[in-house]
Amino acid sequence: MMMLILNGKKAGLPLIRQTINLLREQGHPIEVRCTWEGGDVARYVKEAVALNITRIIAGGGDGTVNEVADALAHLTKPTASAHPNKVEMELAILPLGTANDFATACLIPLQIEAALKFAVSGNAHLIDLALANERYFINVASAGFGAQITVETPVELKDLLGGQAYFVSGLIQALNFTPYQGKIAATLADGQRVQLQGAGLLGAICNGRLAGGGQNLAPNALLNDGLLDVFLVKHFPSSALKQVVDELKDPFVNGEYVNRMQVTEITLTSDTPLPVNLDGEPTSHLTHHMRVLPGAIKLVCPDDSPVLMC
Repeated sequence: MMMLILNGKKAGLPLIRQTINLLREQGHPIEVRCTWEGGDVARYVKEAVALNITRIIAGGGDGTVNEVADALAHLTKPTASAHPNKVEMELAILPLGTANDFATACLIPLQIEAALKFAVSGNAHLIDLALANERYFINVASAGFGAQITVETPVELKDLLGGQAYFVSGLIQALNFTPYQGKIAATLADGQRVQLQGAGLLGAICNGRLAGGGQNLAPNALLNDGLLDVFLVKHFPSSALKQVVDELKDPFVNGEYVNRMQVTEITLTSDTPLPVNLDGEPTSHLTHHMRVLPGAIKLVCPDDSPVLMC
């Protein structure tokens, strides 16, 4: 048995109802729950466990997907050294958001009918999650300026421009942005510890590849490699703009202003509360500790997805 947890804002789409009815007629038992207020997703996930649901379909944008993944993770309590054993539930995705960055990177179908058919028939693969303080996330944590862009982009602008709204909004906000002062400590893939300090413009800690409406922040990220791909941009003078652009263009460059690294854990500490957006969930703390949780959740994803390590 499966359960579709559907973002209430999308509940009125006729094609969803039609496709669910068709799949039921074809022998796929699917329960449907629609969100109305905060806490609904966690409550529905608990209900799914009680009903012995084997697969949950998250119907919504990247925020909905992350909320379902977070609720599942809080039930299994995965650790950095062990796979979850308490709940064998699988996560599938019906992409209904503005950008659908996570689904797009995974090559999950974006059309409603195709996505639902794949959600009930596709294979599930163990993938990593990340834990930021007490909150799990499945795709990208954006920090500093990147978090402000996501949170402060008006809904009307997103509806009008789609994913490009984040880019347009970012250009406007960058004119008046004050960088955050702080330090970063991280453990690299080989176990080496590194520390950085100074003024930062933005950062992204990536389990997936895309964020902010299709921006390829971590083109080399894999969902099942036990690593997080970190993308950092230091504060730079206007005279260095061309150099920054050149460093941004090459995903393998570690430059003067753009830093990239793969880590198992990272701690961001700032002099003032640092805004961090976890797949649409805004937070703000002086210290953000993030670590990867290998093989923490089962995701229904194409077998040949480019974000899976063979």
